[in-house]
Amino acid sequence: MKVCIFGAGGVGGYFGGRLAQAGIDVTFIARGAHLDAILADGLHVKSIDGDFVVHPAKATALPEAVGPVDVVLCCMKSWQVTEAADQMRALVGPQTLVIPLLNGVEAHDILARSLGAEHVLPGLCKLITMIDNPGHIRHAGAAPYLAFGEVDGRLSQRAQHVAQVFSEARGVSVHLSRNIMTQLWRKFMLIAPWSGIGALTRSPIGAIRSLPETRAMLMDSIREVYDVARAVGVPVEEKAIEDTMAFIDALPFEGTASMQRDIMAGRPSELNEQPGAVVRHGEKYNVPTPVNRLTYHSLLPQEHMAGKKLP
Repeated sequence: MKVCIFGAGGVGGYFGGRLAQAGIDVTFIARGAHLDAILADGLHVKSIDGDFVVHPAKATALPEAVGPVDVVLCCMKSWQVTEAADQMRALVGPQTLVIPLLNGVEAHDILARSLGAEHVLPGLCKLITMIDNPGHIRHAGAAPYLAFGEVDGRLSQRAQHVAQVFSEARGVSVHLSRNIMTQLWRKFMLIAPWSGIGALTRSPIGAIRSLPETRAMLMDSIREVYDVARAVGVPVEEKAIEDTMAFIDALPFEGTASMQRDIMAGRPSELNEQPGAVVRHGEKYNVPTPVNRLTYHSLLPQEHMAGKKLP
């Protein structure tokens, strides 16, 4: 099986590295100093599950130099999906499957419109990773988990084949899901409220959940995402609200979300794809989203100052 990792950052570097470690033919799409370091010295992964090095590692900045592959794992930031989809066409042949492992609930639709719905399997992942230095990935926490599946819940032969091959990799729990849309929205119930309120308050999750005022904002925001999911037609149980809050209460006090860190650092962020997506879906399905609207609108000026123009 030939696999292309489109975006060799923390997520793509880790999963791609584990697949390559298992003997799978993996090519990384990277750029700049990170690409140069991978080509020169290989991909180094420092992991709580055991360090390893992929050397030599196949990497390039040009998808057209790779050509069609069996699977593309999309591991860029959610706001980069539209542009990446255009570049990805060179990787897509008649049987290629494209699996987005991104924050948010819209990436698979964007990819489907550009590449064809028959090529896209919605997916998600859970782990804490980052680039420490060019060519060096650090897996700092959480058991790496990767899930994907057909939108309609079928256990298709093609999805089963990918899951079987990927399950050969060490340090990765692979799940072929029959309810991937529910899983996506359940994750969204966590990341959109945490990211938005974390960025708005400039505070770690421990401080947010400890104060009655911001805890109430957090819970209201989670409820809004749940209400939108139900309006969209995704079967999320109400218990997911309680489960999400329990997960938040178990996070380290100093925990911050990636979107929050990007905004605080003045970088372009997933603001439009997280609280912004809650607002858009709420408007479409006539679901009130006052907390997410406040968060989204309040952070828009900073997103523009970071150089990212939003629709």
